[in-house]
Amino acid sequence: MDKIYKEWFSQIKYKVQQAQLRASNNFNTILIELYWDLGKEIVTRQSEFKWGDNFLQQLSTDLKATFPQINGFSRRNLYTIRQWYLFFSQQFEFVPQPVAQLPWSYQRVLISKVKDIDIAIIYAGATHKNGWSRDTLEANIKSNYHLRLGKADHNFKTTLPKPQSDLAVESIKDPYHLEEYGEGPDR
Repeated sequence: MDKIYKEWFSQIKYKVQQAQLRASNNFNTILIELYWDLGKEIVTRQSEFKWGDNFLQQLSTDLKATFPQINGFSRRNLYTIRQWYLFFSQQFEFVPQPVAQLPWSYQRVLISKVKDIDIAIIYAGATHKNGWSRDTLEANIKSNYHLRLGKADHNFKTTLPKPQSDLAVESIKDPYHLEEYGEGPDR
């Protein structure tokens, strides 16, 4: 019975961990959707009623008093939510899918470091696809990763099986981008 129980418990443990992971992903999506709606409301109210920046302080105070257990309602974060909404709403009616999949801290990096929406979408998609940390995202933005995408002509996808073709494509994306380390041709 001990062996059977341990195997069964292992299965239950796995199911709980998978549920936690799904819940975390769902929470992030819901939070990003909430921030989108909140940003839209802030922008709308400020334009309709000519409410200034003091409005954000009052909103922050009221939200924190009403929801003391929830972080993210500081005046600074409400301002960032507003900026984030203004940035992406120039081109999108709803949160773009690649962006919606990233945690809020990554969103702040995107809007503070990238000024072009299309390029921000490239970074959001690459971050999600490659599982980048926030630091890796920042490093790739700093090194202009988007400029190195698909630089070389190749036929790897048609001539190599899937894992090898992906590896070959990644290997030609300018792996010797050494300028920022003082070893490029201009140094």
